[in-house]
Amino acid sequence: MNKRIRKENIVQADTPDGQRAGEAMIEAIENQIRDNDPPETRITLDRLISLGESRENAMRYIASVLSVEIFEALKYKTPYNEERYVMNLKNLPELPFD
Repeated sequence: MNKRIRKENIVQADTPDGQRAGEAMIEAIENQIRDNDPPETRITLDRLISLGESRENAMRYIASVLSVEIFEALKYKTPYNEERYVMNLKNLPELPFD
């Protein structure tokens, strides 16, 4: 069963701005899953759940990968790198910054 979970139940930030940013990331991931774009997002979600992660934790893992892409794009003023994003999704639960 892949029901949607409230964004605020996944994100628990220390500040209102952090909470909004985290919820926006979860919404972006939900859109990727809904649109099957990239399909690896859904595949990763299902794989992490099959490994015993809750949907909330699986979404947090995926959000960590998305945050790397956002950080890289902003810091280095580069476009979104889907190849790196997909590679990092495939490596979960190993985090991209470990």
